Amino acid sequence: MNRILSLREKAKADKRKIVLPEGEDKRVVKAASFIAEEGLATVCLLGDKKKVEKLACEDAISLEDVDIIDPLKYEDRAEIIELYYEKRKAKGMTPEEAEKILTENFVFYAAMMTSIGMADGFVAGASHTTSDVARAAIQCLKLDKEIGTVSSSFIMELENCPFGENGLFAYGDCGIIPYPNPRQLAGIAIATSDIFQKLFNVEPRVALLSYSTKGSAKSESVENILKALDRIKQKRPQLMVDGELQLDAAIVPEVAELKCPDSKVAGKANVLIFPNLDAGNISYKLTQRLGNARAVGPIMQGLDKPCSDLSRGCSWEDVVDTTVVTAIRAQENG
Repeated sequence: MNRILSLREKAKADKRKIVLPEGEDKRVVKAASFIAEEGLATVCLLGDKKKVEKLACEDAISLEDVDIIDPLKYEDRAEIIELYYEKRKAKGMTPEEAEKILTENFVFYAAMMTSIGMADGFVAGASHTTSDVARAAIQCLKLDKEIGTVSSSFIMELENCPFGENGLFAYGDCGIIPYPNPRQLAGIAIATSDIFQKLFNVEPRVALLSYSTKGSAKSESVENILKALDRIKQKRPQLMVDGELQLDAAIVPEVAELKCPDSKVAGKANVLIFPNLDAGNISYKLTQRLGNARAVGPIMQGLDKPCSDLSRGCSWEDVVDTTVVTAIRAQENG
């Protein structure tokens, strides 16, 4: 599983500032210390400084190079709250509500720091739900107009695997949109392929997955995939993409030769796009647990600034990996 680990050198080459709002979670504190010591990013923890330092002291964790900000006492607190209010007042939010949200849920605070350029990205989810993280990202950051939809992806890496990019894959969407329509499915595919190429500098080969391969079945789901395929080809004519494909046809050359021999993607796909959230979420967890794969994500995509979610069952190493991916994505923003 060297390719995910190799991303750390890429992050070091152009360090970015990433804010971790769950500074009172020991896994996050340990990850922040490691990130700072290894020079992977400039890291900022949010939380009560005494509580954060107490957690670090319990496990002899050094926070020497970690910036700790208490959102309740921060000197720029009023400005951040005012800017959040300005973003949301058209939706009926009051200044009092804006202050309450930002001071009670630090994920929103981290999202606003990213929005106004105080940080280059944020990573949360160790002690918050995906819906909490997604809501903060969507409310505080801007939509990427080319992609047109907010979704998520995972980087998956399996040992001794001949499929995909020698065991390396991107999966999307595994965390945000329950039943994507053709426009959303196209956005998921484009965003996921962009992230895969940015991180690993390999050409994405995108499979739109289904229970059907090239007309072997007819349904509304298959029609959605075909409409999404047309949309992707219009927006990204150079992108290698095909569908609808069953999983074996997408990644196994021998099956692809039987089912769709003329496809340039079938049998070689390294970016797998699932027809709905059930399929995506189940598949990434199945791959991770039964295949002993390394999983990084959910990576939030479709926004103007990078951010990532975490599984609440994450390890401190997962926090490190996800922060590294977020930092690399931030490099393209200058």
